[in-house]
Amino acid sequence: MRLFILGLGYSARHFVRQFGGSFSHIAGTVRDPGTRDDLAGIELHAFSGSSPARETVERIGEADVLLISIPPGSTGDPAIAAFGDMLATGRRKVVYLSTIGVYGDHAGGWVDESTPPQATLDRTRMRVVAEQAWTDTTRGDAAILRLAGIYGPGRNALVTLRAGTGRRIIKPGQVFNRIHVDDIASAIMAAVKHRGGGTWNVCDDEPTPPQDVIAYAAKLMGVVPPAEEPFETAEMSAMARSFYASSARVANAKLKRELGVTLAHPTYRHGLDALWRAGEGR
Repeated sequence: MRLFILGLGYSARHFVRQFGGSFSHIAGTVRDPGTRDDLAGIELHAFSGSSPARETVERIGEADVLLISIPPGSTGDPAIAAFGDMLATGRRKVVYLSTIGVYGDHAGGWVDESTPPQATLDRTRMRVVAEQAWTDTTRGDAAILRLAGIYGPGRNALVTLRAGTGRRIIKPGQVFNRIHVDDIASAIMAAVKHRGGGTWNVCDDEPTPPQDVIAYAAKLMGVVPPAEEPFETAEMSAMARSFYASSARVANAKLKRELGVTLAHPTYRHGLDALWRAGEGR
């Protein structure tokens, strides 16, 4: 199989590290290939959202698997705009990385893939539009993976605590799901192998208040956790505050049942334990 990745971000790069040996050729896009010496073995193509090079279009046309991890912008999905016409023809596996943010606020209630999206933020509304665009372009064959809050090596509560930026912001009733990047990689590979399209939540088994994750990381490190801060008065960027606009418990039974994914890190404790053993946060 030949793999092309639109947007070589954190999750996509980890997928290549974990499953790159399953593909005979791997290519992907970054904004500036000249600045990326960390992507050895991947054929890099420049793409900033418009006017792709002829070689990029050719490589996508040759790909058996297309992984999309570029988020939509204010004007829509740049990958659909640039490549949608050519992707409407031919047969290839398309996997689109979306977000559980499309469900919106459910006051901590449970949601699953049958729950209609009720996104209220501009960026999550655009995600819903992008999901539908990829579904339409592939005539229903796209695999839509809705990812929870991503963590893993270099991006976790242990690292933020060690850097002195970890915070325990308290908003009563607030819960989030998370997902370790190892499990994202497994879900992508399972979607590649799955016949046909669909939508799957890629999240852990235990939606949890965010302050609990910081407290557990502090316990592993043997340090005093940061003081609690009320959400109402905490100084936060508009982007950070927006993540608290929705609270929901997201179910992952369909991921396990249909794609056969067994989570390596079913809770944040499993994930942080593994990261601590690997030397994170030290």
